[in-house]
Amino acid sequence: MDEHARLRLLPSVEGLVGTLEARGLLGGIPRRAATLCAREVLDDARHRLRSGGEAAPEALVEATAALLRRRFDLSLRRAVNATGVVLHTNLGRAPLSDAARAAVLEACVGYSTLEINLEDGSRGARHAHIERLLTTVTGAEAGFAVNNNAAAVTLALAALAGGREVVVARGELVEIGGSFRMPDVMAQSGARLVEVGTTNRTYLSDYEAALGPQAALLLKVHRSNFTLRGFVHDVSLQELATLGQRRSLPVVYDLGSGCLVDLGNAGLPAEPTIGDAVGTGADLVLCSGDKLLGGPQAGLVVGRRDAVERCRRHPLARAMRLDKLSLAALAATLQAYLDPARAWREIPVLMTLGAPPARRRRRAAALARALSRTCGSAASVSVVATTGEVGGGSLPDVAVPSFAVAVRPERARPEQWAARLRAAAVPVVAVVRDDALLLDVLAMLPGDERLVRAAVADIVRPA
Repeated sequence: MDEHARLRLLPSVEGLVGTLEARGLLGGIPRRAATLCAREVLDDARHRLRSGGEAAPEALVEATAALLRRRFDLSLRRAVNATGVVLHTNLGRAPLSDAARAAVLEACVGYSTLEINLEDGSRGARHAHIERLLTTVTGAEAGFAVNNNAAAVTLALAALAGGREVVVARGELVEIGGSFRMPDVMAQSGARLVEVGTTNRTYLSDYEAALGPQAALLLKVHRSNFTLRGFVHDVSLQELATLGQRRSLPVVYDLGSGCLVDLGNAGLPAEPTIGDAVGTGADLVLCSGDKLLGGPQAGLVVGRRDAVERCRRHPLARAMRLDKLSLAALAATLQAYLDPARAWREIPVLMTLGAPPARRRRRAAALARALSRTCGSAASVSVVATTGEVGGGSLPDVAVPSFAVAVRPERARPEQWAARLRAAAVPVVAVVRDDALLLDVLAMLPGDERLVRAAVADIVRPA
């Protein structure tokens, strides 16, 4: 059959859309959108036929249905984290606790009490839902939250040092995720950066020498996403707070990952907590809500009342405020920290980090047995020891002992199976290493094993 004859066998755009509709494959997507996808698939089919390829009618239907799903299905959905990175930024960082998810549902099923005073019916303040919780668990005089920690830093610098100088150690000018750099954030706030010290060594005298008439505040940044070793010297927050009090300058501490409990309970190295920083005398402490705190994306601003109020009254605060769903999740997360023992039982990040390695080994062994039965002769399955990460720019030097299920397909590359897992109804995100697909159990949540087995079964079933 010549080229023209084969091209004439292709269905029309309307015919292809009609087939999708008859089979119930449109899934509520308007015909106009389906028409655009069908036209694109048919154009590609004509190109393949002219190049000597094939374009079977059934394959065209499947390709159009797949393109519709890729274009118009909701893409932000649940996934299984089998990477061994607990606070995986690409996977949404901290998963929410049961209580936080319930609070989000309660806040979104209808109207909510976001900004109303129920006692007299007047307008209320949205920060009231979390301020008492924040001050109780951190020991701060006041506090509120904005939409992330970069916003908290920008707001604090704009409110306390707009148009004036901020003194910071050169070794603390960090770059956070997405190539956002502290000097750039500072520039957007309107404050002027004054670097002191060297990359590896900074002394209190360096700060003192930089305090001219335009100095507005002292900034300390916790190096939460990298470490300096060897010939180093830092000025402690306590020293900086004392200098600030002596020179009547506010001290702002960008703590970053926002820990509220002693991580030594999980056998992890000490990490400065928000309460420690507040107690040391910093005027403002800033940190993330979706890292070690284990809540939703947020930027916490806590500290002395006058400094917090200056931030809260600044015009930028409204542009950076939290929405009702994030506030609900954050309030429920903070509520768990009223009793640290409860936090370790309920906050998924703490539960994950606090689990003993033996429990991870048992989970991996059970998953390996299940996957071995599912795969049969299609792949070999074994358990291997791994080292995971906390992730999210937290505890960069800490290797967390874990275990993974290593899957080695017999007739395919591990990368092919990894891609198929990511395309599952509930995507499973794993890693490929040492010529094997590794499903690390470290960051898997309860019930994730069932989703992994279903995704693997869908790969094996056609074979």
